[in-house]
Amino acid sequence: MPERIVLAYSGGLDTSVAIPYLAEKMDAEVVCVAVDLGQGGEDMEAIRRRAVDCGAVESIVVDAKEEFAADFCVPALRANALYMDRYPLVSSLSRPLIVKHLVAAARRYGGTVVSHGCTGKGNDQVRFEAGLAALAPGLKVVAPARDFAWTRDKAIEYAEARGLPIETSKKNPFSIDQNLWGRAVETGFLEDIWNGPTEDVYSYTSDPAGPREADEVVITFEQGVPVAIDGRALTPYQVIDELNRRAGAQGVGRIDLVEDRLVGIKSREVYEAPGAVALITAHMELENVTVERDLARFKRGVDQRWGELVYDGLWFSPLRSALDAFIAEAQQHVSGDIRMTLHGGRATVTGRRSEDSLYDFSLATYDTGDTFDQSLAKGFVQLFSLPTKIAAARDAKNG
Repeated sequence: MPERIVLAYSGGLDTSVAIPYLAEKMDAEVVCVAVDLGQGGEDMEAIRRRAVDCGAVESIVVDAKEEFAADFCVPALRANALYMDRYPLVSSLSRPLIVKHLVAAARRYGGTVVSHGCTGKGNDQVRFEAGLAALAPGLKVVAPARDFAWTRDKAIEYAEARGLPIETSKKNPFSIDQNLWGRAVETGFLEDIWNGPTEDVYSYTSDPAGPREADEVVITFEQGVPVAIDGRALTPYQVIDELNRRAGAQGVGRIDLVEDRLVGIKSREVYEAPGAVALITAHMELENVTVERDLARFKRGVDQRWGELVYDGLWFSPLRSALDAFIAEAQQHVSGDIRMTLHGGRATVTGRRSEDSLYDFSLATYDTGDTFDQSLAKGFVQLFSLPTKIAAARDAKNG
């Protein structure tokens, strides 16, 4: 009986060509797994059929939209996860979920090998294979683009020679990855980092300079989880989906970044993440209102490390799990409403309210009703400054 390869299938050129290529190269049967992560604009049934037409013995589509939102996007939101302080982990978050379903398919269909379409220059090869090492270390891995030096030109030539039912045009110069949390665009003229992105690069967002009325939105959180928009109870998937539309229509969430890849090179990426940027902005502000100062300061370091771990492909690591436990504790009081204005490419917070607020009007006000005892401040300042004062006197004595 031939070996079975479970292929992470996107429906594009590279993974479509991989089906007959792997079957011939390894004398194996190929099972394709496509995962619906809320990317939109794609007919998942057409993708499933395309895999079969390209030679797959089995082809399945997994509807993982709600799972992705609740189990991956929400933890990222509670961690305010922004790699290099800007990138909301669009691709990074999806890979461990895809790996989970690849492993499930391998067990269901008797697969002994897992394959992906990543090159040797990118981060995704690490994310896929580190995840597989954690969940199913007995599975072998093969990556045609990396292991067999498979270039795009070779893929196009191979597809045309065999009459595969896929688009082989070179007109689209970009490499695109998209899901519910956002959209990533690279290659083509963007590889010259002096070139500015043109409007045809974008799909999730409208031109922020376009004339339009502002959109005001109220987002409700419970323990750091978004649960409603404008008073309407929604699932995390529905919240992100609606904000993608509304914030995207205002041009929110465009990011042009030269980032540090895990493999050691710098890469220029253009991202669109309207829902993610709006939600992270709102969540950070609600934390400002409800999280005690020292906890908030410490959490900022945890958030950064959490984002780095996930970017580096270590979703299944013990450290990420332990940090999640800390973050869950830190979110106990992050409940309330944030009002935002979406306009001109910005998501601007204009109001906050929470029953767990640490903001005390009577302590903060400078007007009548101030309950802050200013007579205590002089001694506090003197004691707080004392170590610095003593050190300065020593340095002056020593010249």
